[in-house]
Amino acid sequence: MAAPAPSPQPQVMVLPFPAQGHVMPLMELSHRLVDQGLQVDFVNTDFNHDRVLKALTGAVPEGIHMVSFPDGMGPDGDRTDIALLGSGLPAAMLGPLEEMIRSRKIRWVIADVSMCWALELAGTAGVRVALFSTFSAAVFALRLHVPKLIEDGILDECGKVTRNQTIQLSPKMPPIEAAEIPWASLGSSPDRVKMIIKSLLKTNPAISQAATVICNTFEEIESEALGLVPNALPVGPLEAPRASSSSAAAGQFWPEDTTCLAWLDAQAPSSVIYVAFGSFTVFDAARFQELADGLELTGRPFLWAVRPNFTDGVVGEGWLDAFKRRVQGKGLVVGWAPQQRVLSHPSVACFLSHCGWNSTMEGLRNGVPFLCWPYFADQFCNQSYVCNVWGTGVKLSTDERRVVTKEEIKGKVSQLLGDEKIRARAAMWKDKAYASIAEGGSSHQNLLELVNLLREQ
Repeated sequence: MAAPAPSPQPQVMVLPFPAQGHVMPLMELSHRLVDQGLQVDFVNTDFNHDRVLKALTGAVPEGIHMVSFPDGMGPDGDRTDIALLGSGLPAAMLGPLEEMIRSRKIRWVIADVSMCWALELAGTAGVRVALFSTFSAAVFALRLHVPKLIEDGILDECGKVTRNQTIQLSPKMPPIEAAEIPWASLGSSPDRVKMIIKSLLKTNPAISQAATVICNTFEEIESEALGLVPNALPVGPLEAPRASSSSAAAGQFWPEDTTCLAWLDAQAPSSVIYVAFGSFTVFDAARFQELADGLELTGRPFLWAVRPNFTDGVVGEGWLDAFKRRVQGKGLVVGWAPQQRVLSHPSVACFLSHCGWNSTMEGLRNGVPFLCWPYFADQFCNQSYVCNVWGTGVKLSTDERRVVTKEEIKGKVSQLLGDEKIRARAAMWKDKAYASIAEGGSSHQNLLELVNLLREQ
């Protein structure tokens, strides 16, 4: 008698917000789902799809089908204007997504929380929708708390801070100033902040309709915050697959410069300052040059990722080339680093970071102490976690010009690397992070629970 035909692998659509820090963790989750026998349709915008394919160093990962749709902006649209980009996505994408769901008989969509308008697809296309949080559970809880902040007179309905005070939703959650809540610094103007707040207030009530909220965090570091998020399922810290460099690069917007790994091999253990500010941070000439001079002033080896659009155009290529020549032998500047491989390298001593949530999780998972220099959005909250709750880093302070000086950088590097207690705490959190994703760990068990949920028809 012939063996029964294998049942088809469940198809899951994964829908990230079109930004590097959103695409990457959802790609990492997609790899975990494929490892468990699922198939993934990974949806980028046309603009980002082209960038991802150009940055790929090998084949598209098996089991992940890369697809794309227009984002509603013209070819010259400013895609760093997050509020404007986000506001046009539902009109541009809902129709094509619904059509694809029907034609491919997709039963599940995992949508970025920043794309939670996708919950409408449950009614129009008959799919079940899970949400994925690309930020901490604490920031998610703060998002749900915004109506109360407005009611209490801390924010007005346009998102403007009307009474600055420290906000801490529970004792083990990060305290932050009202002026530093993510949405106050996310828009480039009051109109943009208002647009973001209005969207948040409109979509917040729908979040409870999600089948689950998948979080790139783990129980041990965010237990109280997770308790404030409905149907939270922490599966982190997520990481890129290690078996293949081509798979690891899927989802990157810029090609990774892997030559820095050989340079790291030649450095002493725990000696290198790794410097990276993610995909959105932009420095003016004063901040950029103080950072460069500060790194040189430390007298320590450093690896600095300076992506093509990191400065606002004031710092010329000639100046950067001259700096590279001056520090040759003690410092290395690259365009875009393979960050997870860098942070796991034994020569790295600390991470000078913007404190994006992905970077925060990657540093924590590798036991690397932080020098915190947040730029916008949730990064101030993440800095508070690092400095005030976990105790794994120090904050860089600005002068009266709101510039971090070279002397501040030198002093804080010395303070951080001389603090045995910070290093011990960083090592402790590394052990807890690995325990959570190991077989039987809390995040591993939650991942299996998610896979069982996605197999339901």
